[in-house]
Amino acid sequence: MRRPGFLALAMGAVLVGLSACGSGGPSSSTPSLTPSSSASPSPSSLSSPTPSLFPSFVWESRSATAADAQTWREGCPVGLGQLIVVDVAFWTFDGETATGELVVNADIEDETRVAFERLFDLGFPIRSIRNIDEFTGSDDASMAADNTSGFNCRYAVADGDPQWSNHAYGRAIDVNPVENPYVFHGEALPPEGAEFVDRTERPGMLAEGGAALQAFLDAGFFWGGFWKNTPDYQHLEIEE
Repeated sequence: MRRPGFLALAMGAVLVGLSACGSGGPSSSTPSLTPSSSASPSPSSLSSPTPSLFPSFVWESRSATAADAQTWREGCPVGLGQLIVVDVAFWTFDGETATGELVVNADIEDETRVAFERLFDLGFPIRSIRNIDEFTGSDDASMAADNTSGFNCRYAVADGDPQWSNHAYGRAIDVNPVENPYVFHGEALPPEGAEFVDRTERPGMLAEGGAALQAFLDAGFFWGGFWKNTPDYQHLEIEE
């Protein structure tokens, strides 16, 4: 569905129609004392509601199963029963609405819904929201596809001893990784995001002071873009 740019024309047509229905000669101003059978709505008119001109935000969640979180395994830092699968609506870069699948920790469902509903209201474009399972758990492949994702039982990309990423807890979300790359030792991850290391704000970017980033901050998320040495512009998390 495209954004309702036709709203002004549609509203004008409705107002003209209402004006025409209400106009009449002098005798029309005197109401009839005899009820008219034509004034009663027909059953068909009652059963056909007027469609909305605006698309509605969608958020439908359910408990995750092993089939929904295939990167989960024994030893992951969060139990499978703590994860949920969400069908969430978003705007594409083509100005249409779509529904994607996001897996997150149930503990952050409310905050995540608030943030994504605000993004939807803003018309913020997202390339795709697909379960990391569609990329066989490969963070590199998901990032290269500019995919927005949540849970992934993996270690963090960092120096030193391996540590669980907050994605392994289902408490982190990566948004538009190409437009919001992770800058690790001066290298953009994914490499396709190299041109967006320059943080001049463009569509799909989480920019400091921008409304999209503020939607997450207001909901209680921390932004990886605040990390000075290795800014991770795609990364949003809520720690335990």
